[in-house]
Amino acid sequence: MEVLNSQIPEISMVASADNSYTETQAKVKRQKKTVTSSYLKTLQQIHALTVGLVSCLGFVIAVALLLAGNTLSPIEIGTYLALTVIIGIGTTAGFHRHFTHKSFQAAMPVRVVLAVLGSMAAQGPLIFWVALHRLHHEHSDRPGDPHSPHFHGKGFFGMLRGLWHAHFAWTIDYDAPNATYYANDLLRDKILSKVSQMYFLWVFLGFLIPTVAGGFLRGSWTGAFYGFLWGGLVRLFFWHNMVWCITSVAHVFGSRPLESHDMSTNNFLLAIPTLGESWHNNHHAFPNSAMAGLKWWQIDPSGWVIRALENLGLVWDVKTPTARMMEAKTRTA
Repeated sequence: MEVLNSQIPEISMVASADNSYTETQAKVKRQKKTVTSSYLKTLQQIHALTVGLVSCLGFVIAVALLLAGNTLSPIEIGTYLALTVIIGIGTTAGFHRHFTHKSFQAAMPVRVVLAVLGSMAAQGPLIFWVALHRLHHEHSDRPGDPHSPHFHGKGFFGMLRGLWHAHFAWTIDYDAPNATYYANDLLRDKILSKVSQMYFLWVFLGFLIPTVAGGFLRGSWTGAFYGFLWGGLVRLFFWHNMVWCITSVAHVFGSRPLESHDMSTNNFLLAIPTLGESWHNNHHAFPNSAMAGLKWWQIDPSGWVIRALENLGLVWDVKTPTARMMEAKTRTA
């Protein structure tokens, strides 16, 4: 099925055949795209700083323990890897490719599982995350993009300032997207709206599960602590930084084989740790594609999971660009 490189239907301003807007379209047009609120911004800053600092502290503690001679057992390694991959898939295949870009359809139980897993990443509630990312695509690397690295001065130091902004600084200083404008489709879904409202419960479960698993498998409180540390805090630190690498590194370093009207790049070094999200130029060229890896050699674990779910009959209408569409967007210079 061909993929149309267009805005999300809910936010497009396409006139009807008789050149008149429907009542709903007119209402959407009048809505502000962002919400200016000092109270909301304070909450965003508290959330971003808490997640960033606590996860960083956990990483430092983990490294200090390793340097002090505390070796990792297969339990900690397995817990860390399992939670990183499972929750990461909730972010990439769920929050990003399914809910934001509608790159495939899914049964409601699958949608709920993806929404819960994505929420465990502690990157914000489902509806907020989707609205923010749709705003990004509307203004990618142009004024209005909340995390572009390209508006912070020229030269080496300008690039460093831009990378820092795009990697973390933006999370504590931006106007929140208007969810009614950017994510009205999810607001209208009672089940997914409820999942989004229960965000902090899912974040808590993201820490409780590895803690309980570690304690049970090791049979001790020490095991519970290591489960919390590696499956919770270190996992949080790593995955946040991988997602931030997409907003920063993957808009500066890498190749740009496709025309995407921004500065997004493909970065093969980040393909595995980001579960395939680093084929970012591919993604911005074809945002509605369920597959970010468009060549056979482009490693895309998230796309593989989507294909597996399709083979099981749990998802369908999996969108990918045709060879003709890719050839039309291939850069010649």
